[in-house]
Amino acid sequence: MRSFLASRTTSSALLLVGILLIAANLRAPVTALPPVLGAIQHGLDLGVVAAGALTTLPLLAFALLSPFSALFARAFGLERSLFGAMVAIALGIALRSLGPGWLLYLGTVLIGMGIAVGNVLLPGLVKRDFAQQVASLTSAYVLAMGIAAALGSAVVVPLTRAWGWQIALGTFIVLPLAALAVWTSQLRQRHVPAADTAPLAQAGSVWRSALAWQVTLFLGLNSTIYYVVVGWLPTVLIDAGQAPDYAGSLHGVLQLATAVPALFMGRLLRGLSDQRVPAAATAGLSLIGLLGLMAWPQWALLWSVLFGLGTGAGIILGLSFVGLRSHNAQQAAALSGMSQCMGYLLAAAGPMAMGALHDGLGGWLVPLGLCALLALCAVWVGLLAGRNLQLKA
Repeated sequence: MRSFLASRTTSSALLLVGILLIAANLRAPVTALPPVLGAIQHGLDLGVVAAGALTTLPLLAFALLSPFSALFARAFGLERSLFGAMVAIALGIALRSLGPGWLLYLGTVLIGMGIAVGNVLLPGLVKRDFAQQVASLTSAYVLAMGIAAALGSAVVVPLTRAWGWQIALGTFIVLPLAALAVWTSQLRQRHVPAADTAPLAQAGSVWRSALAWQVTLFLGLNSTIYYVVVGWLPTVLIDAGQAPDYAGSLHGVLQLATAVPALFMGRLLRGLSDQRVPAAATAGLSLIGLLGLMAWPQWALLWSVLFGLGTGAGIILGLSFVGLRSHNAQQAAALSGMSQCMGYLLAAAGPMAMGALHDGLGGWLVPLGLCALLALCAVWVGLLAGRNLQLKA
């Protein structure tokens, strides 16, 4: 009996570590690119549009592959599908770092495809194996995402200066390799895919649910303003008169701030009957950060922290809603696929649209104002998505 309990404890610990390592791959390989985009442009002689596509392609991959991720899990099982996602990320990082422009784009797309599958299936896995700790474990893996992204933003510029952007971006391959090494243990334990994943009829039904659309819009609006600011913050601050090194350092500060809510959000959500107040409050923090960047860019450190706290808490809530508003892992996978498909379509359009507005109008006031309006909409949608309701079984 004692050996059985010890085995269960070891298995659970490996599963938790594996979840956190997978989560560490779901942001850093993408967010590490903007700080070195200038070096890539110079090295490959890319135009503005071609360089901007490098930040948009992963988001499009997130959107286009998300609806099919539950089908992969239905065919192969959650564990094998997540393993395949890490393989895709590792291969994408390797190809992206080899040098030629076409491999840079191909690798970027592969990274986006792997992250899309991980983004969709991880909430379903959490719902299945940790149904009573959805908010807490979601907070934990968002913390892992934020810390990995912050460290990536902090080290990628010095590594680029020392060895070039190819080696700097190539070092991120340690993240999927570490996840693969631990996740191998899960492949030996579960082999029945059908019980893990969403039936097609259930996957289709969430698209007809008002509650599912409210969750989708909350996650999508939060993702849109996050990726706009992550993509353009250094440029916004440099245009406002800040030193380039200082502007670049705030990119890492913002990423680190997104991880902080994971330290307390799980405990906070456990004590609430619904999530309307925290949903509105987190979107409100993002709104304050955006308004601050518009009016007082000289205090960008404060606004970066507030915006990071708001969007970081928003992603925790959005992912938690997937589990909290669903009845089972099958429904959670379907809702996750829907919310991330539509959410990342919005997010993919955001950076390019705001960049085009900046070029057309010659300033950042209107683009930031539109992002503030989206944050205000997220306050309203959060009040709806945060109600203590569930999708129809």
